[in-house]
Amino acid sequence: MKALDPVLAERLAPVLGTVEQHAAECDEKAAFPLEALTAMRTSGLLGLLVPARYGGLDGTLPDLLAVSQLIARHDMSAAMVFAMHGQQVAALVHHASEELRRRVLPQVARGDTYLGSVTTEAGKGGHLLSSRTGTRREGDLIELDRMAPIVTGGAHADAYLITALAPGATSDGQVSLVYAERSQLDVQVLGDWDPLGMRGTQSVPMRFTGAVPHDQVVGAHGDFRRVTVDVFAPLAHLGWSACWLGTAAGALSRTVRLLRSPDERRRRDLKSELLLARLSRARRRIDTVQAMLSHATDVYASLSQQERGGAPWQLLVNSLKVTASEECPAAVDELIELVGLRHGYLRHQPLALERALRDLRSASLNYGNDRLHLANGSLSLLDQEATLV
Repeated sequence: MKALDPVLAERLAPVLGTVEQHAAECDEKAAFPLEALTAMRTSGLLGLLVPARYGGLDGTLPDLLAVSQLIARHDMSAAMVFAMHGQQVAALVHHASEELRRRVLPQVARGDTYLGSVTTEAGKGGHLLSSRTGTRREGDLIELDRMAPIVTGGAHADAYLITALAPGATSDGQVSLVYAERSQLDVQVLGDWDPLGMRGTQSVPMRFTGAVPHDQVVGAHGDFRRVTVDVFAPLAHLGWSACWLGTAAGALSRTVRLLRSPDERRRRDLKSELLLARLSRARRRIDTVQAMLSHATDVYASLSQQERGGAPWQLLVNSLKVTASEECPAAVDELIELVGLRHGYLRHQPLALERALRDLRSASLNYGNDRLHLANGSLSLLDQEATLV
């Protein structure tokens, strides 16, 4: 993980304290981490990726991943909220018009605007690049009526990036990305959120109706694919992987501290071959994900927008997501076996391994691994030279 700039680390410190203080309660009540979001707002971290010319911190993608990973050591839900907000900010920075950037990015930098993502849609089975929701252009406005079954933190967002068909679209692949402020729409929460893990994300079903100015389209109408290839998909896989890695690394750190405590040293044989082998396997899984994440981040930065659509990069970033989503929960499961039922399986224990495992169970379901394996199989057939990046 990239070492944080001291100034950024100073901004992050109170956020981590707040996240840690409220993590168990947010999980218990399936409550959105409002205190953590408030700390992110006041610290300026919501504007981490906003360029300095708009008042932001001028941070980099490695900064976003490092901060997400550190937050996830205490609460994976809060980390996912932060990472996904960063994904939305990056889309605006790289694909919004200059007029829209000048209007929106200073609000984000001040901490006034937390961005929600509205890309899920009933009946399309996770196909990000298609939509069944039409829009209509009325003068300078785009009218929409959009239902989404899962919107992470949507009830608390100040604005949204929403996918829907472009006005006059002739196929379900002509998808646009539209920026909408909460005040511009009628926003309804349609249900609750009571999952196994990731409880603090409060990813509720929602409906958005209303009209937004035409100049709030991000990128060209019907060309969400370009935004997806350049920003949305890679930052999703990189950001999610950083959160999963942070959760597993935090679990390992707490476990090692427990094992080295005086009480545990009296109770356990720290030279036990079984204990050492389990620690080794957990550490190997975590180091493997860290190495893949670091490499994929470097490769992403080196590629042009056109190259990000190529098979070698797509294979790598998809493999990162699959590997991180499998190895991180496996590492925590290994730690639970190591420390046993009391410290590992019971709720409300200091190690919080039970919560970490529940949270990480969602990882393979966030854009399903089976779908990514199918995509990578097809991409592998296109890459006869087995090009490695």
